Amino acid sequence: MGNRLETSLTEDLLHALQEEHYVTIATVDAEKGGPSVSAVSWIYASDEKTLRLAVDQKSRMIRNVSEEPQAAVTVIAEGSTYTISGRVKVKKESLEKVPLKLSLLEMGIQEVKDVMFYGARLTNEPKFEKTYDEEAAVKLDNQVMEALKRS
Repeated sequence: MGNRLETSLTEDLLHALQEEHYVTIATVDAEKGGPSVSAVSWIYASDEKTLRLAVDQKSRMIRNVSEEPQAAVTVIAEGSTYTISGRVKVKKESLEKVPLKLSLLEMGIQEVKDVMFYGARLTNEPKFEKTYDEEAAVKLDNQVMEALKRS
């Protein structure tokens, strides 16, 4: 498909991002001024124009977006690769009812671009597994996702 441009999430991307999903987020490094990329799985699309991410309160992303709010999320879904760009703010310093010290970042979506190279379609999306206690991981993931939904 390649290089399709939207100003909000498509219905398929909205649904894909309403469950835990592997993405990367690129911010502008507050100290070096260059790109800083992080992998995140706690992401939730609250609507077609808004993404929420839970990150450690000590994450460099917090300082980065506080100084330069422009960021880009890369997501592999629906057989393609998309870059979702917009402005990010720290919506909550601390997520309630979550045992980890997490902050809530919120992105106002400005652009959604299909960046897959010409003539290709992805046949598999990235899969990941939590490497700590499986039961604890499921419980924590559920707590964080619920916090993202209600915030």
